[in-house]
Amino acid sequence: MSVNESVTDAAGGDPLNRLGFLLARNGAIANGRVHRAFESCGLAARPGAALMLVGRTGFMGQQALATALEVDPSIMVGILNELESAHLVERRRDPADRRRHIVAITEEGRGLLSKAQDAVAEVERGLFADLSAEELATLRDLLARVRSTPGDPACAED
Repeated sequence: MSVNESVTDAAGGDPLNRLGFLLARNGAIANGRVHRAFESCGLAARPGAALMLVGRTGFMGQQALATALEVDPSIMVGILNELESAHLVERRRDPADRRRHIVAITEEGRGLLSKAQDAVAEVERGLFADLSAEELATLRDLLARVRSTPGDPACAED
């Protein structure tokens, strides 16, 4: 039996039980909850995700941030303009390469980051409450192995 046949058979004939549909449905629910969590902190999803990435180390190259978020550099500029206007991050020239911009989190950004992380963690606790730590590790591993291509957009929002 091929992988495609086993995926189809596992749905038991119910089209709504197909893996693609289940992933899409649960992904949309998780996406909506994460969006609302960020909104409760006064952030849109992309700026919230950018703040979380920069907050990991306190600073990050602007191009690396765009790559990590899988957004066009022109979109990244808009996201950073929003975060910078709110005094959550600041952009600086890299002293080692004046063509490169470093994005650094501010003290105000750290405060909001803590709230955003708590809000997203609460969403995750709700979504995965019925899964053990081992099951969560397995789910993370399985999702990392789902095949997609580099050209697939990770997010369809603007």
